[in-house]
Amino acid sequence: MTPNIFKNKIILVTGGTGSIGSKIVERLLDLEPRQIRVLSRDESKQYDLIEKYGHPNSLRMFIGDIRDRERLDLAFKGVDIVFHAAALKHVPFCEYNPFEAVKTNIVGSQNVIEAALRHNVWRVIGISTDKAANPVNILGTSKLMMEKLFINANNYVGSASTRFSCVRFGNVAWARGSVFPLWQNQVKKHKNIDVTDGEMTRFLMSTVDACELVLDATKLAKGGEIFILKMPSIKLLDLAELFINKYHPRENIKIKLIGLRPGEKKHEDLLDANLENAEIHEGKKMFIIVPQMEIYGWKGKKAVYAGFKKISKQEKYSSEDRINKEKIKDII
Repeated sequence: MTPNIFKNKIILVTGGTGSIGSKIVERLLDLEPRQIRVLSRDESKQYDLIEKYGHPNSLRMFIGDIRDRERLDLAFKGVDIVFHAAALKHVPFCEYNPFEAVKTNIVGSQNVIEAALRHNVWRVIGISTDKAANPVNILGTSKLMMEKLFINANNYVGSASTRFSCVRFGNVAWARGSVFPLWQNQVKKHKNIDVTDGEMTRFLMSTVDACELVLDATKLAKGGEIFILKMPSIKLLDLAELFINKYHPRENIKIKLIGLRPGEKKHEDLLDANLENAEIHEGKKMFIIVPQMEIYGWKGKKAVYAGFKKISKQEKYSSEDRINKEKIKDII
């Protein structure tokens, strides 16, 4: 049986009231941590979260912003594990507010790294996105930069045990800003739902799978890796039809094609074809991209991960090629 590395630990979740962060908090509550600290900007969401779980003694709420270095210093005191989920994550908002995306997703992530180094945090896991592979928009570019910062942060740990790694996944079903809440609201208002492009494809995963990826990555991390969950994809038009058939089968719902929004890609990648020099390990549920440079005295290419095998060549892992309508049915 795998040991519970979270038991009796002090764990900080930045963006802990967001769609992913709050689910990580929910999962951690079952793993007997000494304390879970939630750092986020929205006091209303913090109130809702702590009310939802009945004010457990192990749950602490910290109002603050990852842009604020002094606030991070207070929040990081005594912390063993950090899950960095705070981010600006909506493609159009990042396109129209690029300076703010940089301040949060890049500078804020650097602040998290520096606070972790100052306080000798044991493990720091950054939450990334499929949009960081071959990025064409502000969100993807800022998240790719976050990944680069986290990977290279391992060169600054010295003799400390601090290790930084990232997880990368696709769209999470029913997360805030995903198509499902949007479509539900549109159905209530005018019985139509918007789809940007009929041929557009997206990876999709459940919140349960997202949380398990994050926790599994923490157990496996040696430092500098990017953990990527294998997941199915679907055409948005097919997804809209599945949604209507499941939630509104007796209603006359029309699908309206509205075209791509600024910064959007037609297909997303989790692994790209430019990783020719990367070392990749493959397991049943995920890939691990091993750091290509020597980090703190060990070479990533000598790393061994139980249950994974090193693969000689990995083709691009694109949403265009991973369509599985049956698996998506279970997720939505």
